[in-house]
Amino acid sequence: MKSARPVSPGMTGDELRLFFGLLDAAPSSLLLLDYDGTLAPFREDPAVASPYPQIAVLLRDILRTGLSRTVIVTGRSLASIIPLLDFRPIPEIWASHGREHRLPGGEIRRIKPTETQREGLAEALRAGRSSNLPGRLEEKPFSAAFHVRGLSNDIGERSLVEVRRVWRPVALRVGFSIQAFDGGIEIRAPGRSKGDAVEELLAETPAGTPAAYLGDDETDEDAFRALGSRGLSVLVRREWRPTHARAWLRPPEEVQEFLERWLRACGG
Repeated sequence: MKSARPVSPGMTGDELRLFFGLLDAAPSSLLLLDYDGTLAPFREDPAVASPYPQIAVLLRDILRTGLSRTVIVTGRSLASIIPLLDFRPIPEIWASHGREHRLPGGEIRRIKPTETQREGLAEALRAGRSSNLPGRLEEKPFSAAFHVRGLSNDIGERSLVEVRRVWRPVALRVGFSIQAFDGGIEIRAPGRSKGDAVEELLAETPAGTPAAYLGDDETDEDAFRALGSRGLSVLVRREWRPTHARAWLRPPEEVQEFLERWLRACGG
């Protein structure tokens, strides 16, 4: 993977200054946000990973301006993320790596897995459960994830190696992919990624509209690549890593400052 140079953390990078200059002069904008690790801290139990409080307030205020299409793009299922968004209005959400779409008014559209994909997912879940490894297996509508957050590094790594081993034959047989994320691995059906969601959103957005995508892990690289030169891609992590993103922020303080500046540009 071609890696970008590390951008100075904080709000002083050239990419950030240029982008906010464009945003200040624009009548509308597109704000795309990953969830875990970006809007919310990682938790051992993802079901309690609520957004950082001040970030939730800022998102609510940005949404209320009506000037920025604000979208959460996540690998989570809709069923797992909506209970965590304890503010109104609820933003537009593309969940399950773009397979579930909740529109701002509440309408939900889903891409259904094929019968082969459903059978493959069921087989992957059986294999994960029968392994009896330390960690937590999560069933999603179109994938299965194995989490090791909270375990020691040695135990977690051994669990991930073994789960990958038992999932590999399933993935090869039904054409699934296995991908690492921060704190685990996921086996999922092909055909959709966060990049596909970003491409669809960009297709609906007038050329020249300032757009940004903030995300933290490997699954967000598809989105960074899809955004390309159409907008600002931002890696959100405490420590920099090689990435296709063009800017770097450390959570939560620098993400909060980014959103404060976005809100000011919207007149809030």
